[in-house]
Amino acid sequence: MSGGDNLAHPEDYFEIRPNPAPVSDAERAALLANPGFGRIFSDHMVTIRYADGKGWYEPRVEARAPIPMDPATAVLHYAQEIFEGLKAYTMPDGGVAMFRPDANAARFGESARRMAMPALPEATFLESLRQIITIDRQWIPQTEDGSLYLRPFAYASEVFLGVRPAMEYLYLVIASPVGPYFAGGVKPVTVWVTPDYTRAAPGGTGAAKCGGNYAAGLSAQAEAIEHGCEQVVYLDAVERRYVDELGGMNVVFVMDDGSLVTPPLTGTILPGITRDSIIKLAHRAGRRVEERAVSFDEWRDGAASGRIREVFACGTAAVITPIGAVRSQEGEFRVADGGAGEVTMGLRQELVDIQRGRAEDPFGWVHRVL
Repeated sequence: MSGGDNLAHPEDYFEIRPNPAPVSDAERAALLANPGFGRIFSDHMVTIRYADGKGWYEPRVEARAPIPMDPATAVLHYAQEIFEGLKAYTMPDGGVAMFRPDANAARFGESARRMAMPALPEATFLESLRQIITIDRQWIPQTEDGSLYLRPFAYASEVFLGVRPAMEYLYLVIASPVGPYFAGGVKPVTVWVTPDYTRAAPGGTGAAKCGGNYAAGLSAQAEAIEHGCEQVVYLDAVERRYVDELGGMNVVFVMDDGSLVTPPLTGTILPGITRDSIIKLAHRAGRRVEERAVSFDEWRDGAASGRIREVFACGTAAVITPIGAVRSQEGEFRVADGGAGEVTMGLRQELVDIQRGRAEDPFGWVHRVL
Protein backbone atom coordinates (compact mmCIF):
# COMPACT_ATOMS: atom_id res chain seq x y z
CA MET A 1 0.00 0.00 0.00
CA SER A 2 1.27 3.43 -0.84
CA GLY A 3 0.06 6.91 -1.40
CA GLY A 4 0.77 10.43 -0.37
CA ASP A 5 2.18 12.05 -3.52
CA ASN A 6 -0.95 14.22 -3.50
CA LEU A 7 0.39 15.67 -0.22
CA ALA A 8 3.90 16.40 -1.44
CA HIS A 9 3.69 19.94 0.01
CA PRO A 10 1.36 19.41 2.99
CA GLU A 11 1.63 22.97 4.28
CA ASP A 12 -0.32 24.05 1.19
CA TYR A 13 -3.15 21.57 1.58
CA PHE A 14 -4.47 21.64 5.14
CA GLU A 15 -8.00 22.99 5.35
CA ILE A 16 -8.49 24.96 8.58
CA ARG A 17 -11.92 24.79 10.21
CA PRO A 18 -11.65 26.59 13.55
CA ASN A 19 -13.74 25.29 16.43
CA PRO A 20 -16.87 27.50 16.49
CA ALA A 21 -17.27 26.98 20.25
CA PRO A 22 -13.79 26.79 21.83
CA VAL A 23 -13.30 26.49 25.58
CA SER A 24 -13.44 29.92 27.23
CA ASP A 25 -10.25 31.57 28.46
CA ALA A 26 -11.40 31.28 32.07
CA GLU A 27 -12.30 27.59 31.80
CA ARG A 28 -9.05 26.80 30.01
CA ALA A 29 -7.02 28.59 32.69
CA ALA A 30 -8.77 26.57 35.38
CA LEU A 31 -8.04 23.32 33.55
CA LEU A 32 -4.39 24.20 33.00
CA ALA A 33 -3.83 24.95 36.68
CA ASN A 34 -3.64 21.20 37.36
CA PRO A 35 -3.87 19.29 34.07
CA GLY A 36 -2.67 15.89 35.30
CA PHE A 37 -1.76 13.56 32.46
CA GLY A 38 -4.07 12.69 29.57
CA ARG A 39 -7.24 13.93 31.25
CA ILE A 40 -8.05 17.08 29.29
CA PHE A 41 -7.79 17.95 25.61
CA SER A 42 -7.43 20.99 23.39
CA ASP A 43 -10.07 22.47 21.06
CA HIS A 44 -8.93 20.94 17.77
CA MET A 45 -7.74 17.79 16.03
CA VAL A 46 -6.13 16.93 12.72
CA THR A 47 -7.68 14.39 10.36
CA ILE A 48 -6.33 12.91 7.11
CA ARG A 49 -8.00 10.11 5.16
CA TYR A 50 -6.53 7.30 3.10
CA ALA A 51 -8.05 5.11 0.41
CA ASP A 52 -6.31 2.36 -1.52
CA GLY A 53 -5.52 3.65 -5.02
CA LYS A 54 -6.09 7.25 -3.96
CA GLY A 55 -3.51 7.75 -1.25
CA TRP A 56 -3.75 10.24 1.59
CA TYR A 57 -6.29 13.02 1.08
CA GLU A 58 -8.42 15.69 2.82
CA PRO A 59 -5.90 16.93 5.41
CA ARG A 60 -7.92 19.02 7.80
CA VAL A 61 -7.73 20.88 11.11
CA GLU A 62 -11.14 20.87 12.74
CA ALA A 63 -12.96 20.97 16.06
CA ARG A 64 -12.17 18.02 18.30
CA ALA A 65 -15.25 15.82 18.23
CA PRO A 66 -16.36 12.16 18.44
CA ILE A 67 -15.56 9.98 15.43
CA PRO A 68 -18.59 8.38 13.76
CA MET A 69 -17.86 4.68 13.45
CA ASP A 70 -19.75 1.78 11.91
CA PRO A 71 -19.91 -1.37 14.09
CA ALA A 72 -18.07 -3.27 11.35
CA THR A 73 -15.14 -0.82 11.19
CA ALA A 74 -12.07 -2.98 10.69
CA VAL A 75 -10.02 -1.67 13.63
CA LEU A 76 -12.68 -2.86 16.08
CA HIS A 77 -12.23 -6.43 14.92
CA TYR A 78 -8.64 -6.81 13.72
CA ALA A 79 -6.79 -4.08 15.63
CA GLN A 80 -4.92 -2.41 12.76
CA GLU A 81 -3.88 0.66 14.72
CA ILE A 82 -0.68 2.56 15.52
CA PHE A 83 0.18 5.70 17.48
CA GLU A 84 2.95 7.99 18.62
CA GLY A 85 3.52 10.30 21.57
CA LEU A 86 5.64 13.45 21.81
CA LYS A 87 5.56 16.84 23.47
CA ALA A 88 5.60 20.53 22.59
CA TYR A 89 7.28 22.91 25.04
CA THR A 90 7.30 26.63 25.63
CA MET A 91 10.83 27.99 25.11
CA PRO A 92 12.51 30.62 27.31
CA ASP A 93 11.95 33.26 24.60
CA GLY A 94 8.22 32.50 24.48
CA GLY A 95 8.38 30.36 21.34
CA VAL A 96 7.25 26.76 21.04
CA ALA A 97 9.27 23.71 20.02
CA MET A 98 8.98 19.94 19.71
CA PHE A 99 11.64 17.42 20.67
CA ARG A 100 12.87 15.10 17.90
CA PRO A 101 9.58 14.89 15.95
CA ASP A 102 11.49 13.54 12.95
CA ALA A 103 12.29 10.42 14.99
CA ASN A 104 8.61 10.00 15.82
CA ALA A 105 7.75 10.40 12.14
CA ALA A 106 10.22 7.68 11.15
CA ARG A 107 9.01 5.30 13.87
CA PHE A 108 5.39 5.93 12.89
CA GLY A 109 6.28 4.77 9.39
CA GLU A 110 8.02 1.65 10.69
CA SER A 111 5.02 0.81 12.86
CA ALA A 112 2.72 1.25 9.87
CA ARG A 113 4.75 -1.14 7.76
CA ARG A 114 4.77 -3.78 10.51
CA MET A 115 0.99 -3.53 10.85
CA ALA A 116 0.42 -3.71 7.06
CA MET A 117 -0.78 -0.11 6.97
CA PRO A 118 0.13 2.68 4.53
CA ALA A 119 2.95 4.89 5.78
CA LEU A 120 2.05 8.55 6.11
CA PRO A 121 4.70 10.73 4.42
CA GLU A 122 7.03 12.05 7.12
CA ALA A 123 6.65 15.65 5.92
CA THR A 124 2.88 15.33 6.30
CA PHE A 125 3.27 13.86 9.79
CA LEU A 126 5.46 16.81 10.84
CA GLU A 127 3.14 19.37 9.27
CA SER A 128 0.14 17.87 11.07
CA LEU A 129 1.91 18.46 14.38
CA ARG A 130 2.79 22.03 13.43
CA GLN A 131 -0.82 22.69 12.51
CA ILE A 132 -2.34 21.58 15.81
CA ILE A 133 0.35 23.32 17.89
CA THR A 134 -0.24 26.55 15.98
CA ILE A 135 -4.00 26.58 16.42
CA ASP A 136 -3.98 25.31 20.04
CA ARG A 137 -0.86 27.05 21.33
CA GLN A 138 -2.82 28.58 24.22
CA TRP A 139 -3.33 25.09 25.63
CA ILE A 140 0.36 24.67 26.54
CA PRO A 141 0.61 24.87 30.36
CA GLN A 142 2.95 27.62 31.57
CA THR A 143 4.13 25.58 34.55
CA GLU A 144 7.65 24.36 35.30
CA ASP A 145 6.95 20.81 34.10
CA GLY A 146 3.99 21.47 31.80
CA SER A 147 3.86 20.61 28.11
CA LEU A 148 1.42 19.84 25.31
CA TYR A 149 1.34 16.09 24.75
CA LEU A 150 0.69 15.25 21.09
CA ARG A 151 -0.94 11.96 20.13
CA PRO A 152 -0.81 11.13 16.40
CA PHE A 153 -2.54 7.87 15.54
CA ALA A 154 -4.01 5.98 12.61
CA TYR A 155 -6.44 3.10 12.31
CA ALA A 156 -8.20 0.91 9.76
CA SER A 157 -11.46 2.73 9.01
CA GLU A 158 -12.80 0.50 6.25
CA VAL A 159 -16.15 -1.11 7.02
CA PHE A 160 -15.70 -4.83 6.44
CA LEU A 161 -15.32 -8.18 8.16
CA GLY A 162 -12.42 -10.14 6.74
CA VAL A 163 -8.86 -10.90 7.75
CA ARG A 164 -6.80 -8.78 5.35
CA PRO A 165 -5.21 -5.33 5.44
CA ALA A 166 -7.87 -2.65 5.22
CA MET A 167 -8.13 -0.41 2.18
CA GLU A 168 -9.20 2.71 4.08
CA TYR A 169 -7.54 4.46 7.05
CA LEU A 170 -7.99 7.54 9.17
CA TYR A 171 -5.05 9.47 10.65
CA LEU A 172 -5.63 11.91 13.51
CA VAL A 173 -3.70 14.10 15.93
CA ILE A 174 -5.15 15.16 19.26
CA ALA A 175 -3.43 17.28 21.91
CA SER A 176 -3.52 17.09 25.69
CA PRO A 177 -1.98 19.63 28.09
CA VAL A 178 -0.09 17.68 30.73
CA GLY A 179 1.90 17.98 33.92
CA PRO A 180 4.18 15.25 35.33
CA TYR A 181 3.37 11.66 34.34
CA PHE A 182 3.54 10.39 37.92
CA ALA A 183 1.30 12.36 40.28
CA GLY A 184 4.00 12.63 42.94
CA GLY A 185 6.57 14.04 40.53
CA VAL A 186 10.02 12.54 40.04
CA LYS A 187 10.67 9.96 42.73
CA PRO A 188 11.88 6.35 42.72
CA VAL A 189 9.26 3.79 41.77
CA THR A 190 8.87 0.19 42.81
CA VAL A 191 8.52 -2.33 39.98
CA TRP A 192 7.08 -5.85 39.79
CA VAL A 193 8.78 -8.56 37.71
CA THR A 194 5.89 -10.54 36.32
CA PRO A 195 6.38 -14.33 36.37
CA ASP A 196 3.48 -15.11 34.04
CA TYR A 197 3.22 -12.52 31.31
CA THR A 198 5.54 -11.48 28.48
CA ARG A 199 5.29 -8.36 26.37
CA ALA A 200 6.43 -9.61 22.96
CA ALA A 201 8.18 -12.51 21.28
CA PRO A 202 10.73 -12.60 18.45
CA GLY A 203 8.91 -11.99 15.18
CA GLY A 204 6.04 -10.26 16.95
CA THR A 205 5.03 -6.61 17.15
CA GLY A 206 7.24 -5.58 20.08
CA ALA A 207 9.12 -2.94 18.06
CA ALA A 208 5.90 -1.40 16.69
CA LYS A 209 3.98 1.22 18.64
CA CYS A 210 0.56 -0.37 18.31
CA GLY A 211 -2.28 -0.41 20.79
CA GLY A 212 -2.39 -4.19 21.00
CA ASN A 213 0.98 -4.28 22.75
CA TYR A 214 -0.40 -2.11 25.52
CA ALA A 215 -3.74 -3.90 25.78
CA ALA A 216 -1.89 -7.19 26.22
CA GLY A 217 0.05 -5.66 29.09
CA LEU A 218 -2.87 -4.41 31.17
CA SER A 219 -3.27 -7.65 33.11
CA ALA A 220 0.42 -7.59 34.00
CA GLN A 221 0.15 -3.95 35.08
CA ALA A 222 -2.84 -4.82 37.25
CA GLU A 223 -0.75 -7.62 38.77
CA ALA A 224 1.98 -5.08 39.55
CA ILE A 225 -0.48 -2.77 41.28
CA GLU A 226 -1.81 -5.69 43.34
CA HIS A 227 1.74 -6.14 44.61
CA GLY A 228 2.04 -2.47 45.54
CA CYS A 229 4.16 -1.50 42.52
CA GLU A 230 3.82 1.38 40.06
CA GLN A 231 5.14 -0.47 37.01
CA VAL A 232 5.60 -3.98 35.64
CA VAL A 233 8.87 -5.40 34.28
CA TYR A 234 8.78 -8.02 31.53
CA LEU A 235 11.31 -10.77 30.97
CA ASP A 236 12.03 -12.21 27.53
CA ALA A 237 9.46 -14.58 26.03
CA VAL A 238 11.93 -17.34 25.13
CA GLU A 239 13.99 -18.07 28.25
CA ARG A 240 12.15 -15.92 30.81
CA ARG A 241 15.55 -14.75 32.06
CA TYR A 242 16.41 -11.46 30.43
CA VAL A 243 14.93 -8.04 31.09
CA ASP A 244 12.95 -6.68 28.14
CA GLU A 245 11.32 -3.43 29.23
CA LEU A 246 8.69 -1.96 31.52
CA GLY A 247 5.03 -1.72 30.66
CA GLY A 248 5.52 1.52 28.76
CA MET A 249 9.19 2.45 29.13
CA ASN A 250 12.69 1.24 28.35
CA VAL A 251 15.09 0.38 31.17
CA VAL A 252 18.73 1.44 31.71
CA PHE A 253 21.27 0.18 34.27
CA VAL A 254 24.04 2.38 35.67
CA MET A 255 27.11 0.32 36.57
CA ASP A 256 29.71 0.99 39.26
CA ASP A 257 32.18 2.33 36.69
CA GLY A 258 29.64 4.92 35.49
CA SER A 259 28.85 3.08 32.26
CA LEU A 260 25.30 2.42 31.07
CA VAL A 261 23.82 -0.93 30.04
CA THR A 262 20.45 -1.31 28.32
CA PRO A 263 18.71 -4.24 26.58
CA PRO A 264 19.41 -4.37 22.82
CA LEU A 265 16.91 -3.62 20.06
CA THR A 266 16.31 -7.12 18.77
CA GLY A 267 12.71 -6.57 17.71
CA THR A 268 10.96 -7.37 20.98
CA ILE A 269 11.19 -3.95 22.62
CA LEU A 270 10.18 -0.50 21.46
CA PRO A 271 13.05 1.59 20.06
CA GLY A 272 12.44 4.46 22.46
CA ILE A 273 13.36 7.98 21.35
CA THR A 274 14.17 8.95 24.93
CA ARG A 275 16.33 5.81 25.19
CA ASP A 276 18.22 6.81 22.05
CA SER A 277 18.65 10.37 23.33
CA ILE A 278 20.11 9.13 26.61
CA ILE A 279 22.59 6.92 24.77
CA LYS A 280 23.73 9.87 22.65
CA LEU A 281 24.05 12.14 25.70
CA ALA A 282 26.07 9.49 27.51
CA HIS A 283 28.42 9.00 24.56
CA ARG A 284 28.93 12.76 24.32
CA ALA A 285 29.89 12.86 28.01
CA GLY A 286 32.42 10.07 27.50
CA ARG A 287 30.38 7.37 29.20
CA ARG A 288 30.55 3.86 27.84
CA VAL A 289 27.18 2.46 26.76
CA GLU A 290 26.63 -1.24 26.23
CA GLU A 291 23.53 -2.62 24.56
CA ARG A 292 23.28 -6.21 25.72
CA ALA A 293 21.02 -8.68 27.45
CA VAL A 294 20.72 -8.27 31.22
CA SER A 295 19.28 -11.19 33.18
CA PHE A 296 17.07 -10.73 36.21
CA ASP A 297 19.71 -12.64 38.20
CA GLU A 298 22.37 -10.12 37.12
CA TRP A 299 20.10 -7.27 38.20
CA ARG A 300 19.44 -8.79 41.62
CA ASP A 301 23.02 -9.89 42.25
CA GLY A 302 24.46 -6.66 40.86
CA ALA A 303 22.28 -4.59 43.18
CA ALA A 304 23.46 -6.70 46.14
CA SER A 305 27.15 -6.43 45.26
CA GLY A 306 27.09 -2.78 44.24
CA ARG A 307 28.03 -3.59 40.66
CA ILE A 308 24.70 -2.04 39.58
CA ARG A 309 24.50 1.37 41.23
CA GLU A 310 21.35 2.84 39.69
CA VAL A 311 18.49 1.75 37.44
CA PHE A 312 15.99 3.97 35.66
CA ALA A 313 13.09 3.78 33.25
CA CYS A 314 12.78 6.18 30.34
CA GLY A 315 10.10 7.24 27.90
CA THR A 316 8.41 10.30 26.40
CA ALA A 317 5.73 10.65 29.06
CA ALA A 318 7.85 10.30 32.21
CA VAL A 319 11.22 11.24 30.63
CA ILE A 320 13.45 9.48 33.20
CA THR A 321 12.14 7.80 36.35
CA PRO A 322 14.45 6.19 38.94
CA ILE A 323 13.72 2.61 39.98
CA GLY A 324 14.26 2.22 43.71
CA ALA A 325 12.95 -1.25 44.54
CA VAL A 326 12.23 -4.48 42.67
CA ARG A 327 9.65 -7.06 43.72
CA SER A 328 9.15 -10.57 42.37
CA GLN A 329 7.96 -13.95 43.54
CA GLU A 330 11.40 -14.38 45.10
CA GLY A 331 11.03 -11.32 47.31
CA GLU A 332 12.20 -7.71 47.17
CA PHE A 333 15.52 -5.96 46.78
CA ARG A 334 16.62 -2.35 46.49
CA VAL A 335 19.00 -0.68 44.11
CA ALA A 336 21.64 1.06 46.28
CA ASP A 337 19.69 2.93 48.98
CA GLY A 338 16.47 2.96 46.93
CA GLY A 339 16.82 6.66 46.17
CA ALA A 340 17.26 8.66 42.99
CA GLY A 341 20.85 8.24 41.79
CA GLU A 342 23.19 11.02 40.77
CA VAL A 343 23.75 9.75 37.22
CA THR A 344 20.03 9.17 36.70
CA MET A 345 19.00 12.63 37.83
CA GLY A 346 21.92 14.26 36.04
CA LEU A 347 20.91 12.71 32.72
CA ARG A 348 17.30 13.67 33.35
CA GLN A 349 18.19 17.29 34.01
CA GLU A 350 20.45 17.44 30.97
CA LEU A 351 17.75 16.03 28.71
CA VAL A 352 14.96 18.22 30.08
CA ASP A 353 17.12 21.34 29.76
CA ILE A 354 17.69 20.58 26.06
CA GLN A 355 14.01 19.82 25.49
CA ARG A 356 12.95 23.11 27.07
CA GLY A 357 15.61 25.24 25.40
CA ARG A 358 17.53 25.97 28.58
CA ALA A 359 20.74 24.30 27.37
CA GLU A 360 22.74 23.93 24.18
CA ASP A 361 21.29 21.49 21.65
CA PRO A 362 24.36 19.98 19.98
CA PHE A 363 22.31 17.31 18.17
CA GLY A 364 19.71 19.51 16.47
CA TRP A 365 16.92 17.77 18.36
CA VAL A 366 14.79 20.82 19.14
CA HIS A 367 12.37 21.60 16.30
CA ARG A 368 11.04 25.15 16.52
CA VAL A 369 7.41 25.60 15.57
CA LEU A 370 6.60 29.16 16.70
